[in-house]
Order: sequence, then C-alpha cells, then structure tokens
Amino acid sequence: MMIRDIAAGRLVDGQKLPPERQMAEAHGTTVRTLRKALAELEQQGLLDRRQGSGNYIRAGGTARSVYSMFRLEHAQGGGGLPNARILSVDFLAKDDRQPAYGTSDHGTRFRRLRFLDDVVIAVEEIWLDGGAGRVPRDLVQDSLYLTYKRALKLWITRAEDRVGLGRVPDWSPPEFPLQPGSTTAYVQRLSWSQPVAAVEFSRTWYDTEKALYVQRLI
Repeated sequence: MMIRDIAAGRLVDGQKLPPERQMAEAHGTTVRTLRKALAELEQQGLLDRRQGSGNYIRAGGTARSVYSMFRLEHAQGGGGLPNARILSVDFLAKDDRQPAYGTSDHGTRFRRLRFLDDVVIAVEEIWLDGGAGRVPRDLVQDSLYLTYKRALKLWITRAEDRVGLGRVPDWSPPEFPLQPGSTTAYVQRLSWSQPVAAVEFSRTWYDTEKALYVQRLI
C-alpha cells in the first residue's frame, strides 16, 4: 500500500512518516511486521530510515514501474490497495468501437472486476493487440502490466486517458453495484510499449460513490 501511495503521489519525496507504532495500528498489524515492510522499502530505495529521526520517503522508479498509471482512489480518501478478479480471458476479433492500434485485427480481451482493498469499485475490459503475443490464462495476475513483463517481455511505458460518461456493460457481474445499462463515470485508455505503436486499449466503468479518478502533477 505504501508503494502504491508513493507511485500515486500521495506520499512525496522527503515526506516524514508517522511514528511506527501509530502506523502499525493504522494498518492493523504489529510493529514487528511493519518494520519488516519498512526494511523492504529501504532495500528498494524507497525509504530513508534515520536513526533517532524517523522514516522518510524516497520516491523512486521502482514504485512508478507498477502503480503509477493506476488512477482510481477511494472516494472518501485514501489510495487503497488495487486488486482484481479475472472474469474472462479470450482471444478474438477486435470490435469496431476501438481505435486503430497495434498490428493485428485480433487481440486478447481481459474482463475484470476491480477492487480497492476489499471494496468493489469498477468493471473493466482490456484488449492487448494480437501482434504483442498471447498471455496464458494461468499467468494472468492482478497487475496486467507485470503480467505483460513476465509473460511477453513487454513494457507499458505511457498511456493516454479520456474520461467521460458511459453505460455499464451487459456482462457486468452482480457484485458490481451499478446495473447494466446505467450511466456512470467511464475511462478509455490507449497504452504504448517500448516502440512507438500503441499495443493496448481499455475501458473502465467505475462507481463514483466508491471511487474517484485522481491525477496528481508532481
């Protein structure tokens, strides 16, 4: 959760963290476990632990490589830990509502239910261009960007979001509180890998009572 907050800009470079006992209580864990987590952050170059002074954030590339493009946060405040449940993974022809991208007229379609901590916040549909390769269902993780790296040696380096309104799709599962066909906040994203060509297109419908789209300039 701290790595996600660093990536999202909620914890900034040089910021002093609260006392360890206070942090442990806030995260529902022991001071001993918290210190193990802080030691891991220090190893990753994301934390300065100064004897007699406290713990200070060092915002670095490790955090940004995984979480920097995730823009949904709890509506009542707090970043939360992103996770997802895979609903389906299929390789099929792209539909005509997608922009032109990639080198193939087919792609891998991922449909997912998204959470922040244990709160359902969104449904999403992600298309990876067929020219980038196929991802086996058993290799798909919560973070598709990590999945692409490990399964295909593919890095997503930048993305363009367009935020507006859209209708909840008819395949939305019962756990998502908004009914199919109802209007809600909607994000379209086009993503690029190492080359200049875009390789991924996604659609996200999110519940504005549970989540907000947040973009920080830091």
